[in-house]
Amino acid sequence: MTRIADVFRTDGALSKALPGFQPRPAQQQMASAIADLTTVGEQLVVEAETGTGKTFAYVAPALLQSGKVILSTGTRNLQEQLYHRDMPRLREVLAPGKIVTLLKGRANYLCLLRLEQFSAHPGDAHEDALKQLQTVRHWANRTKHGDIGELSALPEDAVIIPRITSTQDNCLGRDCKHYEDCYLVKARKEALEADIVVVNHHLFCADLVLKDTGFGELIPEADLVVFDEAHQLPEIASQYFSETLSTRQITELCRDLQVIYHTAVRDARALSQMATQVERFAKEVRLQFPLDTERGNSRQILARDEVAKAVQALEEKLEQLTRICETLVGRDKGLDQCIERLELLRKRWQLVFTTARNGYSFWYESSPRHVSFHRTPLSVAEPFGKAMADQEARWVFTSATLTVDHSFDYFNARLGLHKPKTLQLESPFNFAEQAMLCMPRYLPEPHEREMFTALADIVEQVVAANHGGTFVLFTSHRMLQAVAKRLHDRVDRTLYVQGSTSKRELLARFSEEGNAVLLGTSSFWEGVDVPGQALRCVIIDKLPFASPDDPLLQARVEDCRRQGRDPFQEVQLPQAVIAMKQGAGRLVRSVNDEGVLIICDNRVVTRNYGKTFLASLPPMARTRSLAEAIAFLQKTPTSNAE
Repeated sequence: MTRIADVFRTDGALSKALPGFQPRPAQQQMASAIADLTTVGEQLVVEAETGTGKTFAYVAPALLQSGKVILSTGTRNLQEQLYHRDMPRLREVLAPGKIVTLLKGRANYLCLLRLEQFSAHPGDAHEDALKQLQTVRHWANRTKHGDIGELSALPEDAVIIPRITSTQDNCLGRDCKHYEDCYLVKARKEALEADIVVVNHHLFCADLVLKDTGFGELIPEADLVVFDEAHQLPEIASQYFSETLSTRQITELCRDLQVIYHTAVRDARALSQMATQVERFAKEVRLQFPLDTERGNSRQILARDEVAKAVQALEEKLEQLTRICETLVGRDKGLDQCIERLELLRKRWQLVFTTARNGYSFWYESSPRHVSFHRTPLSVAEPFGKAMADQEARWVFTSATLTVDHSFDYFNARLGLHKPKTLQLESPFNFAEQAMLCMPRYLPEPHEREMFTALADIVEQVVAANHGGTFVLFTSHRMLQAVAKRLHDRVDRTLYVQGSTSKRELLARFSEEGNAVLLGTSSFWEGVDVPGQALRCVIIDKLPFASPDDPLLQARVEDCRRQGRDPFQEVQLPQAVIAMKQGAGRLVRSVNDEGVLIICDNRVVTRNYGKTFLASLPPMARTRSLAEAIAFLQKTPTSNAE
């Protein structure tokens, strides 16, 4: 049997899978630590900085161990990269007999019943949805897996997708006439039979909640669970341990009831009429909120009379709809399932609108068409810890950014990890030679009006000097748009602005260009890999403290304060430090990369907490002189010098 140490030797399995492979002590150390987990319930937390090769460090022991393994990534894109690119290379040389499968969440698979229903009764569907329907129907005739990701012709936010996919609420399960042909059921069966299942955190957390409520589960029992990009896990878990009620859920239920009226209970005209009224009253609730997307405190918004009245009126209509539905029980399986959904919605209603309870954040979020109300626990430590204790597995959590000032305490506490083994692995990159951190002197304070001009001037100077690409990372869309407008006619490079097209397309164009400028907010601070000359400078506009208006943050701060603890030190600062580490991590992605990180916020130098940020960043050369940073950018890259 192959030993872990043998995999990472100069002439080991990795050298056969990866041309030009060089042994990395940190990679072997991490792989050995995972292989040494032998007791059920053991937990290992690993911060593996960029360049340590953490992906293969957990894939190798996953392939070599007996029993079932779940590998969970932060996003679907990373999930597909792991399954299609990284896993096959090592599997071929280590364990060609192992069965590996990719499992996505329910919303990623075509629902044959909902496609059939929408095709027969599109109702008042938008013209875009009807055009997309033709694309979907043509694809549905030839797909083997029913994975919506195959539909490259559709945009990621295509309006038809909710109409042709199922949710836990509207799935008929074994009562569905298409059950035997269901793509989700087939994917689930493949996962049950596989040795290794590749999922993402959203699916894993959704599965934990399903087990907790007794509805069943998607992910099979496992002996080893590995979370990559584990720093995202606490926030994602909080979404799934939340209760949510949205006008979208109500609208979709009403539309499903209309389909059932037209196909199964045509004599129940009162059902159709009331469903129409409920949908109208749901729209009235949405109209109480501004047209622009916003997020806020439910307690505050419900104190407004017009909002409270609209919510109450909708609740009364839902009660009337319930009474009508109760007279039709047993007439149709689909209708009975809709009645169950209606009862569940009314239970959630009580939870999200009973805002006097402690231990939760009550908040709302509006989109252009809908508004959702949420009850989110302030901590997932208890439910997540319980979920781990209920499953007989060993647990690994890894990311490039888990520590704050070299301590794992913040991460461990958020997930309820009890005395886990920890391992901190430094990057093999020579940051002192490859990179420079610049904190320019004489900048205005972040809140001052002059800051916009100062930031725009720095970006212009840097872009003019940099013969490679530049990232400008913002903490707000408002500042991003203002700087984008200012730079539009003032830089001679291609300017890519977040929101102009998909993130994947923007990154592809930026990387191909080689010396472009990309302006982005939170989604570009992490999960972005642009090695080489295409990215030689990262400019960060401000320390990434969460907005004080964020209702979940407000609730956590207040809860921490009530316990007599310091919310800044225990909540706000650690969160911002990890975000900063992610942003800084975009710069150096290989041993040949060189570049400059510029932080345009005086507080990193003038405030005591700035030391915590600096202690958590890689050991780059440091300067307060922008001219020195520009000189670093102007020099000929080492990788190109002859």
